[in-house]
Amino acid sequence: MFMKALLCHEFGSTQNLLIGEIEKPLPKPNQMLIKVKACGINFPDALIIQNKYQFKPELPFAPGGEISGTVEVVGSEVTHVKVGDQVFAQIGWGGLAEYALADSHKCYRISKSVDPVTAATTMYTSATAYYALNQRGQLKPGETLLVLGAAGGIGSAAIQLGKLMGANVIAAASTDEKLAQSKANGADETINYTTEDLKERCKALTNGKGVDVILDPVGDKYAEPSVRALAWGGRYLVVGFTGGAPSKIPMNLPLLKGASIVGVFWSAFAQKQPTENAQNFAQLIKWVENGQLKQPIHKSYTLAQGKQAIQDLVERKVIGKNVVLID
Repeated sequence: MFMKALLCHEFGSTQNLLIGEIEKPLPKPNQMLIKVKACGINFPDALIIQNKYQFKPELPFAPGGEISGTVEVVGSEVTHVKVGDQVFAQIGWGGLAEYALADSHKCYRISKSVDPVTAATTMYTSATAYYALNQRGQLKPGETLLVLGAAGGIGSAAIQLGKLMGANVIAAASTDEKLAQSKANGADETINYTTEDLKERCKALTNGKGVDVILDPVGDKYAEPSVRALAWGGRYLVVGFTGGAPSKIPMNLPLLKGASIVGVFWSAFAQKQPTENAQNFAQLIKWVENGQLKQPIHKSYTLAQGKQAIQDLVERKVIGKNVVLID
């Protein structure tokens, strides 16, 4: 039996992605087959089609690493979900298709009261942001959190999670439009880092103390001024480099501030520390089902428009998350 998918036949730009038909996959004993309802679009989707991501699927493949849908078939070793359950899953790739496989430990049941778009767009970025703030940043109530790239998927999740964890949140982004969205998303203060001095503005907003935790998925030229804005004992969380280049930070800065530069690699954490990852997801699911955690949606696309959904992310047109509706 065949299914429709948005396929990458050769590595390169989004223009290489074409709608086609491939064989409907069959689950292994530790997998389940999901009828996909929605697929969230994330920065790794743009990297994986260029062969620039740490995982390299065989060609042809469908991008899309975050999905929601209904379980259609379960493998013989799967016990925590059953046929007919609504689930969300992190799958690496394969989500821009009518059906997708998910490994048992990366698929979670969620209440049918949660709409498929929320289920498909909230957990990937929230899992990364919560691991960053909880395990790596050890964010405490009353501390000040600076979020760079605040209008993006991870940034938007970090703002909401920072508030849920009791922090004072400063959102930093490149346009006033993005900052308005960040403010609506719950940020206490905002900084336009293309028109304002990031370090000086952080100092002013904290009465000269500096910020306790920085979550940075952007890197590039914003890394050094961010570290300079840290308070004594602060934690700078390296999440990614959507700014285009790895960060260059003078090592005397963490020394003088007694600060920590901490790497955040959520997918490795999920693999190496599955119990802690499951605990994180249990908390995130509660917040989602209670309506306390929900990703702002920039735009919805059809499967045929899926490559445009990724291209818009590459061109930094997205405030929040893009989502592809498969039905």
